[in-house]
Amino acid sequence: MHTVTSPSPVSTSGRFRWRVVDIVVASVIAVACAAVFLLWNVGYEGPSSVLKPLLPGIQGLLAGPWLIAGVLGGLIIRKPGAAIYTETVAAVISALVGNQWGGPLTIVSGLVQGLGAEIVFLIFLYGVWRLPVAMLAGAGAGLACGINDRILWYPGTDTLFTVVYITSTTISGAVIAGLGAWLITRAVARTGALSRFAAGREAGVRV
Repeated sequence: MHTVTSPSPVSTSGRFRWRVVDIVVASVIAVACAAVFLLWNVGYEGPSSVLKPLLPGIQGLLAGPWLIAGVLGGLIIRKPGAAIYTETVAAVISALVGNQWGGPLTIVSGLVQGLGAEIVFLIFLYGVWRLPVAMLAGAGAGLACGINDRILWYPGTDTLFTVVYITSTTISGAVIAGLGAWLITRAVARTGALSRFAAGREAGVRV
């Protein structure tokens, strides 16, 4: 007599349980993105000075590089909390090294931006990792960034600035953080470096 056993619940819950390798790789992602943050903390000044006179708030288009950590962490780790973890740790490193915005507010920004991406991954129940979802996660991070910046850094600004700035950060998040993180994930996966992750195995199947 053949006995049919039901699937173990561990197979489902285990998909969301963090492994040691998840923590290590998420931390590496955060450190790498923190280096990008530190470079962009200085590099954005030039483009920003060009954009600001064109339209109030349009400099929000430059926010994308600060948003990529959460989306990238989410796409690779694929576990609840990955987006918040990678974005926040990257922000903490940026704050510890030092920047023009101050440590506490930098960390708050990282937490909020990571949450914006995390909510999108949660909406799709951590089960859809295609380009549209990556771009939505980037847009979520950008929207959160724009709202947070408007409250912390631009209090009292008019409606035009608010609408343009938040729209700009959202677009920047979708394109630079969303599309950018998706392309980076695919490129790294094809090297075999992500063989212990679903993102890496999917790349192998496509090839």
